[in-house]
Amino acid sequence: MLNSKFKIPALPAGRQNSKFILLIFVFYFLSGCDSLNQPVITPQLEVKDPCAWDFGHVKEGVVLKHNFILKNESSNTLNIKDINTSCGCTVSGVEKKTLLPGENTLLKVQFDTRGYSGHIEQYIYVHADSPDNPIIRFVIKADIMTNKR
Repeated sequence: MLNSKFKIPALPAGRQNSKFILLIFVFYFLSGCDSLNQPVITPQLEVKDPCAWDFGHVKEGVVLKHNFILKNESSNTLNIKDINTSCGCTVSGVEKKTLLPGENTLLKVQFDTRGYSGHIEQYIYVHADSPDNPIIRFVIKADIMTNKR
């Protein structure tokens, strides 16, 4: 039984409405909290190496071509001194050998798959006059399939 000393004062009509609206808002918010326990599916971002290229599955005998972008991100002029490859089956060259700060050039690569099979990796080495990064290594990959069984 309630003691008569404890009386709840009546609220003005405007305050009763605001309490009612607050109660509905709290109920609405809490009813959505169950969705917080659901697994969240986020898109996966695949970060690719700008110095690597994978051709995937290719037929033996095909000449594969890819262009890498070589950019001078320093504040000094960059001079490309030489380009070497790990194999005579891979040839490469650049359009420009001198790059001003912010400039870029294409590093054109060709790989002749004739006579190869299985997973292959070929390397391209760009030699430059950069004290921080004098040799830049690029890699091309392919899974070469032959018609032989």
